[in-house]
Amino acid sequence: MLDFLKKYSYWFLFILLEGTSLCLLFRFNFYQGSVWFTAANTVSGKILEWESDAWAYMTLGERNRELTRRNIMLEQQVKKLTGLLVRATHDSTYTERRQEKLLDGFGLVEAEVVNGSWSRRDNYLTINKGEADGVRPEMGVVCGTGVVGIVYLTSPHYAIVMPLLNGKSNLSCRLRGTDYFGYLQWDGRHPLYASLVDIPRHARLKEGMTVETSGFSAVFPAGIFVGRVKEIENSEDGLSYRLKVNLGTDFARLREVCVLTSPNRVEIDSLQRQVAFEK
Repeated sequence: MLDFLKKYSYWFLFILLEGTSLCLLFRFNFYQGSVWFTAANTVSGKILEWESDAWAYMTLGERNRELTRRNIMLEQQVKKLTGLLVRATHDSTYTERRQEKLLDGFGLVEAEVVNGSWSRRDNYLTINKGEADGVRPEMGVVCGTGVVGIVYLTSPHYAIVMPLLNGKSNLSCRLRGTDYFGYLQWDGRHPLYASLVDIPRHARLKEGMTVETSGFSAVFPAGIFVGRVKEIENSEDGLSYRLKVNLGTDFARLREVCVLTSPNRVEIDSLQRQVAFEK
C-alpha cells in the first residue's frame, strides 16, 4: 500500500492542487462561479430525475395493487348505485306488486346472500343479518320473484336459511284460485324444479297454474308466489297427483333477500312455549 502511494504520489498531489485551484477559481470569480453553479444544478437535477424514475419503477407493483383496490371499490359502488337506480326507476312486475300487497303488515329485514349452495341434496344459504337485526329461526325468507326458504339458525350478525332446494324443506302450498293444497318438496335433481305432492285426484288441473303459499302457518302469508305447474303426474301409489313446479326463484343467481318478521310471531311463540311447558 505504501509503495503504491509512493509510486503515484505526484499524481495525487496534482489532483489535490488542481482541485484547490478550481475551488478558488469558482469561489472568487463571479462568472466562473455562475457557470459552475448552473452546470452543477443541471447535473444534480438529471441525477435526481434518474433516481425518481428508478424509484417509480421499483414501486410500480405497489401502485398497481393500489389501483386494483381502488377499481374494486369503484366497481362495488357502481354496482350498488346501479341496483338502487334500477329499483327506483323500473316498473314493478305483477308478482312484485302482489307480493308487496300481501306482505303489508309484515316487517321486512333486507339482507344479502354471502354464501350458499344450490346443487347438493341439502342446500343452505348464509345471509348477513342475524339476531341483532331481529332475525330469528323459523322466519320466512323471500325475494323479488317469490319464496326463498325459512331461517334455520341464527347468530348475532348472520343467519342460515334452509331454502326450497333442501331435502328437509316441506312448504305448504296451494293452487291459486282453488282450495287445493299440498306440500312442496325437492328431490335433489334440478335447481329450478320442485314437486307439489298430495294433490287430490278429483282436482281439476292444468299446466301453467300458479303455485303460492297456503298461509297455513305464521311463516308466510297466503298468496306469496312459489312457481308454476310444469307437468302433472300421478303419485307412486296412484292416489293423488304429483305436480312438477317451475320455481320462481333462481337460486344460482340469488343475491338479495328479505326476512319476514311476523307481527304475531311473539304471541305464537308464547303459546307454543306454554304448550311445551304443560306437556
